[in-house]
Amino acid sequence: MPHTEKRYLCFMIHRIFLLLGCNLGDRKGQLDGAIGMIPRMIGTVVKCSSFYESEPWGFVSPDSFLNVAVEVETGLLPDEVLREAKGIEGLLGRKSKIGKRERYASRTMDVDILFYDDLVLHTEELVIPHPLLHLRKFVLIPLNEIAPEFVHPVLHRTVNELLRMIQK
Repeated sequence: MPHTEKRYLCFMIHRIFLLLGCNLGDRKGQLDGAIGMIPRMIGTVVKCSSFYESEPWGFVSPDSFLNVAVEVETGLLPDEVLREAKGIEGLLGRKSKIGKRERYASRTMDVDILFYDDLVLHTEELVIPHPLLHLRKFVLIPLNEIAPEFVHPVLHRTVNELLRMIQK
């Protein structure tokens, strides 16, 4: 991509959706802290869902998660959003993943990129839309609160339709 084209893309405003979640420490405080960092690191917070409590997914823990979906407008490219999301996780005490065993574990903060406009992206570091979001109530319930009519660019279903499908 020519430098001028990439530079132009940086000034476009993109609509992205993030899911923030944690099950260790002061969960509400951690989520509030992460939401507070988004404007400085990623972009303008447009909407936030209510906080939703959920059981751990993919592993067993006595500590339940608190989750929130956030709509953000950003000028960042997807890899830059990922870098800043990992930065927020680190600032809030998240340790880097060591291996596959660490994929599902308790954490002080997790920031997932759910959607980036209607982009479909698959790299070694990043998959957009999030590949498991349509299977997870703890993602779809808060996301449905802020974007029920957003259409999944691969499944071609609205968030509301995806939620109804897994609630059956």
